[in-house]
Amino acid sequence: MAEQEQGGTRAGIGRRELIAGSMAAAAGAVVGPLAGAPGAKAAAPSLVPASAGQRVAIFGGGMGGLSAAQELAERGFQVTVYERKALGGKCRSIPVPGTAADGRRDLPGEHGFRFFPGFYQNLPDTMSRIPRAGGGSVRDNLVSASLEVIAYRGREINIPVPGSIDGVLTPDSLKNYLRAAATLAGEVPILEVEFFISKLVAFATSGPRRRLGQWENMGFADFIKASRMSEGYRELLVKMFTASLVAAQPDKANTRTMGLMFEALAFSALGLGPYGPPDQVLNGPTNEVFIDPWVGYLGGLGVDLRVGWTATGITYSGGRITGVQVSDPSGASGTVTADHYVLALPIERIQPLITTSMKAADPALARLAGLTTDWMNGVMIYLKEPRPIAEGHLIYAGTPWALTSISQAQFWQNNFPTTYGDGTVKDCLSIDLSDWNTPGILFGKTAKQCTRPQIVQECLAQMRAALPNGATVLPDSLVHSWFVDPAITGEGTPSVANDEPLFINTTGSWADRPEATTKIPNLFLAADYVRNSINLATMEGANEGGRMAANAILDAAGSSATKARLFSLYLPSQFKSLYDTDDLRYRLGLPNQFDLLSPYWP
Repeated sequence: MAEQEQGGTRAGIGRRELIAGSMAAAAGAVVGPLAGAPGAKAAAPSLVPASAGQRVAIFGGGMGGLSAAQELAERGFQVTVYERKALGGKCRSIPVPGTAADGRRDLPGEHGFRFFPGFYQNLPDTMSRIPRAGGGSVRDNLVSASLEVIAYRGREINIPVPGSIDGVLTPDSLKNYLRAAATLAGEVPILEVEFFISKLVAFATSGPRRRLGQWENMGFADFIKASRMSEGYRELLVKMFTASLVAAQPDKANTRTMGLMFEALAFSALGLGPYGPPDQVLNGPTNEVFIDPWVGYLGGLGVDLRVGWTATGITYSGGRITGVQVSDPSGASGTVTADHYVLALPIERIQPLITTSMKAADPALARLAGLTTDWMNGVMIYLKEPRPIAEGHLIYAGTPWALTSISQAQFWQNNFPTTYGDGTVKDCLSIDLSDWNTPGILFGKTAKQCTRPQIVQECLAQMRAALPNGATVLPDSLVHSWFVDPAITGEGTPSVANDEPLFINTTGSWADRPEATTKIPNLFLAADYVRNSINLATMEGANEGGRMAANAILDAAGSSATKARLFSLYLPSQFKSLYDTDDLRYRLGLPNQFDLLSPYWP
């Protein structure tokens, strides 16, 4: 196997001089010795002077930042986005440099494969407003996939997704559906399955008071008593979901977050509420079919997108933000000034920027230090022949590194070998590696302790062990080359690091999460760790955070523009009386009425 050269990419960037006066009228004036301003635009907009109070500087060009930029630009605000690395953030594609030949494009890589579950609502709404070449919107680039197959110890297990219920949704009908989905071909003892289901139904019938007051502060592993159950229970009903799908360790994740995801996946699979197909993917590399059209659309709206610009400090004076210090791609420094400032930065990058005086002005900013990240990164294995192992996402249950994968060529609109690489690569097996701290089966080392080639060899070994006839399905002779997310550096050494970790919802973390609006009147936050309805580090959560920041700016500017719509997770109206009853029981110190097996008291 040959390793492809690691490295990121830059959007098509041109340089232009900063001209005093005209740039002051744009969305963020830059004061200082910066010589040039790289931007990424579909078309250069006219620099029409913004109305007073409508200049917005956004720091971070990932999902949260670009979502806020779109909502504001569509309402006439002058917006500048400053992005340190690459537009799209963790959502972007990462083409493998030097792999294109004969007019083809570089092989497609990524931070991790994209997954659009049916319960996403805010992000699809954003996508529906981004035009695509040839007509329609980039939302039309979503295609249905399958989330029905689990590979486990040499066996293939099918789960009923989508499913159905008989008659009206009730706790009993929900329990029957979950029972069918969780039986998993007899791999988990039936009594343990019944216990697991009883806890999920208890969560699904819990009112908002119990969800926030009790389940938010209880670890998911404790909630479903993972330590007391069989290995099959822990691997198939616990870790498969928490680590493989949402990159959260069950002993760290809180019950409220995990319960919401179980609930949303079940309702989506049952076709309830406004949800779409349970599993959707893009019909091409993320940049080609989503991010690049988005960048073009934002440029057409007049958004100034600057790549290679890093926020290095914040000036707070007189109760307001008066400037943000930045460095440009050349290393020159300056200060950005605007009417409103949006920090759409990852949690590990926003924390060092918050000054003592800012924390005093808004204690919620101080509590950001209590939030936690973990690792979930991508490994791409390029294959000499198409190998659609599953018709969608495949979960390798019980693998130490909590692996999931998707065979991408089957979903992409462009023919793989005629479009990408040198013509000899026919498919890309894109893998998410979600547990970097558990020793593997080949080298006995964690992913953090392995070199890049060892990471790939270990992933292949674990997938082969999980798949039926794994050595035949994924032989070494099928592998053309591979690519590991370049965000991982120093691999196999004590200095191993991840430049793009993932926020995780630990027990009680809601109390440390901020609102999009801060007590500093011209400072706003737009990221997945902002309090939002989906309550998980996802594209959907970041998009919702961007919408909330935009709405807060509309208020601060006194704008009469219609606010961005905020979509919430579906809750069945049939359960309203159950929620109300449970709220009363919680206030009385009683357990949920369906929490009958080893009930939990508030």
